[in-house]
Amino acid sequence: MTAISVKTRELIKGYLEGFIQGLIDTYKDREIIKPSTAEEYLSRISTKGGLKPFQAALIPPEIIRINEFERGLSTRLGSTFEECARLIALEHHQDARRSYDIEEKVSLAAFAEAERQKEYYESVVKAGKSKPSLEEMVTAVLNAQRTDDLETKKVRVDLYILTFDGTELLFEIKSPKPNKGQCLEVTQRLLRFNLLREKNRQNLKTYYAMPYNPYGTTRTSYKHSLALQYTPFKEAVIIGNEFWSIVGGESTYEELLEIYLEVGCEKSKYMLDALAFGF
Repeated sequence: MTAISVKTRELIKGYLEGFIQGLIDTYKDREIIKPSTAEEYLSRISTKGGLKPFQAALIPPEIIRINEFERGLSTRLGSTFEECARLIALEHHQDARRSYDIEEKVSLAAFAEAERQKEYYESVVKAGKSKPSLEEMVTAVLNAQRTDDLETKKVRVDLYILTFDGTELLFEIKSPKPNKGQCLEVTQRLLRFNLLREKNRQNLKTYYAMPYNPYGTTRTSYKHSLALQYTPFKEAVIIGNEFWSIVGGESTYEELLEIYLEVGCEKSKYMLDALAFGF
């Protein structure tokens, strides 16, 4: 049995085709003028600091445009993972939403404790000391609650899934090669998710989801030191197939990648024609 139905496959394909088309429309008419002389190029001014004289001298404008397109695609690709996960999850779970806001009245002291726990986590890593577990940090946040400082707070989740048994799955979907700040920010957000959803904690799971593993297929192959150091990696981070299996079942990752490959093959000539030759 496949994880992605024919109907959802077509929805994903259509979404990805629209995603590619939107990027092509953004970049295909971008004017990149080849320097006529060194003097001419060095007379140019860029308010955004985009001048690259040696690159412009060596590389044809068409290749530069394609390179800019690739960078733009890489920057925006994360949004496609969220939407594909949402579409697939709707087949297998009760509900699935992107950019889902959790809003609850909580203790300001406990809300601030999540920040303090993040800072403490950073300090013990720097000092080479034993790190607290995610559950220990959540407990510290919950224990900091008071009853005289309640205020409504809202935290946005990248992907929210409600399973048929009532379990809430909250995912922060981020780069598999995060910087230190991103690692610590996600850790803080996981703590706040647990605070705002305290009443349902017995049916709550929170994750830092990495859509793919840039080092290989197995969890043990993952080597990005900042994520290993600055996140509760064993408890909170799920990578590649671990994430997609939760979303839609064991074969989801491979089936989804096949759809990306299909769209890429079908659109490859058009991308080259539009970006390099202006067709």
